[in-house]
Amino acid sequence: MAKPATTALPDADALLQLDNQFCFALYSASLAMTKTYKPFLESLGLTYPQYLVMLILWQQDNVLVKEIGERLFLDSGTLTPLLKRLEAAGLIERTRDPEDERQVRITLTKTGRALKRKAHGVPLQVLCASGQSPETLMQLRAQLSDVREELIRYGNGEDAPIDAVDCGT
Repeated sequence: MAKPATTALPDADALLQLDNQFCFALYSASLAMTKTYKPFLESLGLTYPQYLVMLILWQQDNVLVKEIGERLFLDSGTLTPLLKRLEAAGLIERTRDPEDERQVRITLTKTGRALKRKAHGVPLQVLCASGQSPETLMQLRAQLSDVREELIRYGNGEDAPIDAVDCGT
């Protein structure tokens, strides 16, 4: 992906101001988003992380825990308790993969599949709450996906260490 056009950086002190932090804007927006979802998901009996798992399963049922973890960027230590709660709620079943007993498959129950119909209105409710157009949110989602991919690449050591003075900005 091409680097954005060069922009002058603020001075060193301004760089350390909370309101100038991209990470804080992203973090606080994430908190606001999760808070916005809460009442809509409570009516479904789901937490936000559980909703994300259900979105994956509604898109493709009968997937490995490993695949869910990869899609959500979660490790099995975080994902397993979440899946156990969904199973206790009767929304999913966890079974050993017959081809590889070390792997666990997740499938929706009849109740889990039926919950999808009740969830159809959630994205529209959140869109309305955002006060943004669908086009604006899709553009923002694409930009954030690009940022995430670059950060993952950097975290995996795929790029040389960044020189703070000349990082391509």
